[in-house]
Amino acid sequence: MLHIYRHVTGLREFRPIVLTQKLEGDWVAETVEVIPRSSFRFLGRFFEKRTGRPWQISPGEVQAFCAALDRHDCELLHVFFGNVAVHMLPLFRKLKIPFVVSFHGSDVAGSMASPEYTDTLVEIFDRAAFVPCRSEQLARAVHKLGCPQDKLRIMRTIVPEFAGIVRPHPPADGTWRLVQAARLVRKKGIPTTLRAFAEFTRVHPFSTLTIAGEGPLENELRALASELNIEDRVEFAGFLDQESLHGLFAGSHFFLQPSETAGGDVEGVPNAMLEAMAIGLPVFATHHGGIPEVVTEGREGLLVEERDHAALAKAMLRVADDPVLYEELSRHASQTIHERFSAARQVAAIEEMYRDVIARK
Repeated sequence: MLHIYRHVTGLREFRPIVLTQKLEGDWVAETVEVIPRSSFRFLGRFFEKRTGRPWQISPGEVQAFCAALDRHDCELLHVFFGNVAVHMLPLFRKLKIPFVVSFHGSDVAGSMASPEYTDTLVEIFDRAAFVPCRSEQLARAVHKLGCPQDKLRIMRTIVPEFAGIVRPHPPADGTWRLVQAARLVRKKGIPTTLRAFAEFTRVHPFSTLTIAGEGPLENELRALASELNIEDRVEFAGFLDQESLHGLFAGSHFFLQPSETAGGDVEGVPNAMLEAMAIGLPVFATHHGGIPEVVTEGREGLLVEERDHAALAKAMLRVADDPVLYEELSRHASQTIHERFSAARQVAAIEEMYRDVIARK
């Protein structure tokens, strides 16, 4: 969760203490503590499977969290992801300090909207000082889960600066390089990407598409690429580290994000899309989730309806045939990210919220 890492390590006026029950990667936050999981958690999961109600952390885990908060003299607890918070209600009942719970996208889907979760969520919303969300669309979804309107806040993603990367321009030889970076899951709309690209190659046959990411749909997507006779123009690059991903963006011309609602799961604002925009890639996406809050039709990119691959291909062909429009979309994409999602702007907003919470204590 790189966006969480940027949030934590970007703070300037606050000293972050990271409490986690699972540690991956090399965190450089000043203090990171791993709170051991209860060996009886399987019983909680069995309870949830039988009743539908969320399992809760054990009294021992609550005690360990509280001891760590006291030991570091913490003034505020920020819990990332609503679907984590529902399991931590026993901790919230014991807290001596205020807390906020932030929602990021997929944590409003599935069980979160079930009646068995309602009482837990209502109590969390009642106890929380604020409930920040990554997008306005997501805030509306959290409101439907029971969060009072006056507790909702918008907390945008932090997008880093990309020094030394030159904004892309239309290819002189007509070889367009398209990219989508995402988990290979249904809501990312990758079948729509492949079908649209197949139509795009009828006009621009030497173009390429790179799909960066891993996920359960990989075999299905590879089979679709073969069925569409574009397998020799499509690369499944797998997981890429940040340096490689940004290099891929810098060498591409279009970024695709035709997200779609899948089983109630809706996008917030895709982080990869924001980073591609920061470099200057025009976006071809859908009227979905929080995407229209960042991509204005005809300004940073073009938007179509979900699952409409023909419209997506038409949008890409329109821009490929209009160098002036391409340059305008590219310039506005990078400008929007610089103005709205810079580290300086977003960290200042986050810390202002923190100061407000502590003052209200």
